[in-house]
Amino acid sequence: MQGLQFFDLFIFAMIAAFLVLRLHRVLGRRTGHHPPPEHRRSDAGEVIPLPDRNGQRDEADDETLEEEGAPPPAPRRRPAGMTQIKIANPGFNEGQFLDGARYAFETILEAYASGDKHSLKALLAGSVYEGFADEIDRREKAGENLETTLVSFILADIVGAEMAGRKAQLTVKFLTEQVNVLRDSEGGVLDGDAVTVAKITDIWTFVRDTRSSDPNWQLIDTDSED
Repeated sequence: MQGLQFFDLFIFAMIAAFLVLRLHRVLGRRTGHHPPPEHRRSDAGEVIPLPDRNGQRDEADDETLEEEGAPPPAPRRRPAGMTQIKIANPGFNEGQFLDGARYAFETILEAYASGDKHSLKALLAGSVYEGFADEIDRREKAGENLETTLVSFILADIVGAEMAGRKAQLTVKFLTEQVNVLRDSEGGVLDGDAVTVAKITDIWTFVRDTRSSDPNWQLIDTDSED
């Protein structure tokens, strides 16, 4: 009998150890509040979603606001066309799309500043690419250099959504902090400021054929708010 009791205790101890290990694995996983890892791409060239970087609010933030007497933020209104996009593309996920949009924004800014037309061509629709390429060519002929530093994302939010035939179009508002300076061939400043961080609002529209096997979106229109 004592041997059986010892065996039962041994089994219970093994079960407890297993549960503790599983709990540690769950609680020890990375969350969106950890610093984001470096940008990565898959071997297929698809944008790999990054952890949220737009400072979305959580319950702790709302509790802090209540303690300070400030009203809670108004709920975000979803664009009317979002339902149609999700019907046409059931696997669409807003969070993953915004992660990819932020990555594309940063990649396009860096490629435009460095004159990397090859990278731009993969992300931009024809007319948008031509506009970017023409300005890169103009800078090169003039001997000008554009220096752009994306300091941070303050906001990245979907503000428009619609289906145009079988193509889904999403418009994203980006509010970022940037440092931009345009220099001449001798290093003199032609435009911008190398030490001032400016808040810039851009409105970009992306498109994707929902019947295509290509999961990537292309930039078809850019606008900005002064």
